[in-house]
Amino acid sequence: MTPRQRDRILQNLENVYREAYDRAKAANDAARMADLDAAFQREQLLLEVLLDIRDALAAPAAAAPAPDPGPDPITALETIRRITKLR
Repeated sequence: MTPRQRDRILQNLENVYREAYDRAKAANDAARMADLDAAFQREQLLLEVLLDIRDALAAPAAAAPAPDPGPDPITALETIRRITKLR
């Protein structure tokens, strides 16, 4: 399932607040208009942060370096053989 586009989500948020703001404006409710304006800005900022987090989590992870395989077993055996020959 593909996530909804950022612009579409933000536009939906704006539409919801715009309708409520227009109703408050028609009713000459200045206090409600101010509350809606502040709430919209707060919600928009929060939503943008959440969308940034979503995008970061959805991005493919950077290729991690291959883990160190450790010492080569053949080389280790040859070293042990050379040490035992010295004795």
